[in-house]
Amino acid sequence: MATLLHIDSSLLPGDASSSRTVTDAFRKAWQEQHPDGTVVYRDLAAEPVPHITAASHTAGFVDPATHTPEQAAAFAARVKLIEELEQADAVLIGAPMYNFTIPSTLKAWLDNVILFGRTAGENPSAKGIPVTVVASRGGSYAPGTPREPFEYVQNYLAAALGDGLGLELDFIVPELTMAPQNPAMAELVPLYEASRERALQEAAAKAKTLAERLAA
Repeated sequence: MATLLHIDSSLLPGDASSSRTVTDAFRKAWQEQHPDGTVVYRDLAAEPVPHITAASHTAGFVDPATHTPEQAAAFAARVKLIEELEQADAVLIGAPMYNFTIPSTLKAWLDNVILFGRTAGENPSAKGIPVTVVASRGGSYAPGTPREPFEYVQNYLAAALGDGLGLELDFIVPELTMAPQNPAMAELVPLYEASRERALQEAAAKAKTLAERLAA
């Protein structure tokens, strides 16, 4: 049966998080199609992965037989994360925008799984795995908006996951998520609500389509 690797990185719990709300909708639709499948879940806010260190970095470029005890332990933690990615049939990532980019916890996960000669390079080991990213943001950074030049979530992840790892990348973008909390954005609440509903519908539809494709 199919395996979904589900990663959340929002600081906010449950329904308080727009990205978690949408990834949850995707996951539920996926599990309806794969009731006997496997979901590997990582909540990077609740249980952050270690930031890359000199030991874990250098260990990726030398013969494992020469690893020091520190390198061996650090590299083993990286390999576990890499294997979760390689063994997944599909990946789901919640990536809210914080200060124009992704959460540092998600960046730490990426630093661990990007390994030249294995997941990155000429023959990336996870190439072609479909990845759905829920890229929520408090405002709008869509093409043509004043803040378009500050959009570093989709641009960065397209480079890191798509160009770097060869993954098949798709985005769902709930925007204007700060409208209900920010009085200055009150007039944008209807647009936020429409964006949220559209994202939830996209999540369910994309999960179903992807699950059916993988089952074919």
